[in-house]
Amino acid sequence: MSILRKSAFTIIELLVVISIIIILAGLILSTVGYVQKKGTRLRAEAEIAAISAALESYKADNGIYPTDSNTTEKLKASLDPDGGDPSKFIDAGKYLYKTISGDTDGDPSTGIETKPYLAFKPNMLSPNNTYVRDPFGSCYGYSTAKAANPTGTDGYNPTFDLWSTAGETAKKTGETFQQYQQRWIKNW
Repeated sequence: MSILRKSAFTIIELLVVISIIIILAGLILSTVGYVQKKGTRLRAEAEIAAISAALESYKADNGIYPTDSNTTEKLKASLDPDGGDPSKFIDAGKYLYKTISGDTDGDPSTGIETKPYLAFKPNMLSPNNTYVRDPFGSCYGYSTAKAANPTGTDGYNPTFDLWSTAGETAKKTGETFQQYQQRWIKNW
């Protein structure tokens, strides 16, 4: 007489397999978030390098970095890299866009009026194409305050400062400004 035996998974075995799958999915999801954030930072670093190269080309042609009152005056801390509020960088960002894109009137529908130093991709520009934004959605900071006043305390580089707050808009509780600023992406 033969006994027929059916094989099946027990509830315990199923729970163990489901638990392992959940743990692996959690690890993968946390890694994906880290990789996306790292990729965004790397893109911002590459864009700062490209904009810096365009500024160097502008200087080679014109003998000076793009400078006007929007980039040299502190304007109530709006251009101060220590300020940290990207919404205050927009006027300087608009000027930066106009000078290195060749779109001197800031109206993309009229086309390029002067020599472009950098061709911006659509995702690098604000929704109305008037300033350069970082991959985090904020305006890049641009200042020539140190170049305008080399003995002053404004700015870091004797040429120009270019930075992204990397999506950081406020210090964390108990954090010093230097710790906060270390998370930024900058050319100094």
